[in-house]
Amino acid sequence: MQNPFRHVLPTILLLVSFQCAALAQQVLIISGHAGQAEVIQKAGRAYVDLQSLAEITNGSLSYKKNRIVLSLPASNVSHPAVEPASEPIGSIDDSGLSRDFMRAGIESFATMREWASTMANAVQNSYQITEEWTANYREQAANNLRLASAAAITEGDRNALKLLDHEFEAVHEWSNKLIAAKKSMDTAKYALSPGTLENEALSQKIITCGRFLAKMLGSSSFQDDASCH
Repeated sequence: MQNPFRHVLPTILLLVSFQCAALAQQVLIISGHAGQAEVIQKAGRAYVDLQSLAEITNGSLSYKKNRIVLSLPASNVSHPAVEPASEPIGSIDDSGLSRDFMRAGIESFATMREWASTMANAVQNSYQITEEWTANYREQAANNLRLASAAAITEGDRNALKLLDHEFEAVHEWSNKLIAAKKSMDTAKYALSPGTLENEALSQKIITCGRFLAKMLGSSSFQDDASCH
């Protein structure tokens, strides 16, 4: 098939987006390449012959229907740098905690703590609490726990995740208990004596495990504690 651009190629001039030096004789010079091409200035813009541009860059021209394609050698194409993995797999101690898991675990624990503290504050101040009211806190804590699970890549991560799971279940149980107490009008004792709520066995378990988790997740190694079981 005859090339439809063969007779008009010498007259094709394209706008060039390269940064170039506009010399007195109006030529284009591309850094790192031998040769030069004549430049035409028109209406404040610089135009260069496409065939000359291909020759200077050791590129090639091809024609596809109504398109002209300029292909440059691979060495002329700038590739974006590939971001290194946040933590090379070979550098991770399988018994320790990975960096991504520690971040996700801390976020997960923080939402559990917010859930528990909000419930405690509501009960002690005789605020209305319902299952619907606490659902948002529960779902946020559950979602962050799922993110921590996805970030777990070492044996230490997975062991720590089990403790986070236990803490979540303890807070969930405690939250349900308070909702039930509110329904049965059995929360007055907490408002009259603030220490009563904190001193209950389940509350103590949550508090003690929470303190341990905060310390453990801030380190780079897995540790265990009976309060989280």
